[in-house]
Amino acid sequence: MAREDEYDYLFKVVLIGDSGVGKSNLLSRFTRNEFNLESKSTIGVEFATRSIQVDKKTIKAQIWDTAGQERYRAITSAYYRGAVGALLVYDISKHGTYENVERWLKELRDHADSNIVISLVGNKSDLRHLRSVPSDEAKAFAEKNGVSFIETSALDSTNVEQAFHTILTEIYRIVSQRQIPDPMGPQGNGGAGSSHVPIRLPPTNPVSDSKPNNTSCCS
Repeated sequence: MAREDEYDYLFKVVLIGDSGVGKSNLLSRFTRNEFNLESKSTIGVEFATRSIQVDKKTIKAQIWDTAGQERYRAITSAYYRGAVGALLVYDISKHGTYENVERWLKELRDHADSNIVISLVGNKSDLRHLRSVPSDEAKAFAEKNGVSFIETSALDSTNVEQAFHTILTEIYRIVSQRQIPDPMGPQGNGGAGSSHVPIRLPPTNPVSDSKPNNTSCCS
């Protein structure tokens, strides 16, 4: 098992979507295998990390939560800076949260890198008896907009691992196929035989990348 500070790639992934759709519980389920039924809306900036293995490479995911800002439509460009992946989350039992997906997608494409990898996530699949968003409808929307789609439940862990592993693997495939010059080479053009160097995306705030920011309220 790789140590927390040993990794080949560091990818920043953001969680976006309406307040109350379960973003913080998706974060805590994936990074700490925890779920808080009494979870309140996050206040302040929060992120957590977890490493996975892909092709014998250690991929460290730095996953950011929208921190309650979505309630005020005040998410800033700093939140998206450096992000290479995004999980756009809605609640399958609340159609209004799905209706807002289009607005979130537009905001993401306005503020994030044009090459960001996006996955549409229908959360709370355990509430199938209260479903108001047909999975076929969401899947068609995702296909139309060129993003992937999955349904998850942070409560019972359904597809949470798969959702994060899939997006991180896709990011890795894209990054590892690029020919990235070695910045230490002559004129930054890379030395002989260099193919790519590990990409490390620093956090946008000077905080420890092993624990959530202490300005957060709840997971």
